[in-house]
Amino acid sequence: MLLAAIRDVAIIILAVESIVLGALLLILAFQIYRLIRLLDREIKPILESARRTTQMVEGTTAIVGEAIAKPAIELASFISAVRHVVKILTKRRG
Repeated sequence: MLLAAIRDVAIIILAVESIVLGALLLILAFQIYRLIRLLDREIKPILESARRTTQMVEGTTAIVGEAIAKPAIELASFISAVRHVVKILTKRRG
């Protein structure tokens, strides 16, 4: 009799535990669904902003390359060529 009562109580406890765990799993699944929706809504604008910023940086880099770096490189090349010519001319005299 006592063993049957303990068995019945154990079965009831396991059944209640199963119901509680099932409910908790449903709540967890719903919360994960909401998190995914939130991330989808929040991350898309951030990624779009990052894409626009990247395009702006690429454009700025191209402008800087054309307006500053290219003339500086050309000037350095010209100065190097003049030095080389002067060096050649001074060696022939000496």
